[in-house]
Amino acid sequence: MPKPDSTEFDTYLLNGLPTKHLRGQTIAELLVEKEATGLGVAVERNQQVVKSAEHGQTRIEVGDRIEIVRLVGGG
Repeated sequence: MPKPDSTEFDTYLLNGLPTKHLRGQTIAELLVEKEATGLGVAVERNQQVVKSAEHGQTRIEVGDRIEIVRLVGGG
């Protein structure tokens, strides 16, 4: 597989930090990359919750604001 060049990357905000990603990357792919899969993970895109059933179809666009949170229990 050829190595992507810089023209194949876009920038978005991930938890408030500018981040580069491959053009066309989905929320599901991002979660795998960040090791943030499984129960208790929630994703917000541009201040709208993305349902887990939609992660595989939701592509990250230039300028998106993505927030990933993991719910934890404790006492």
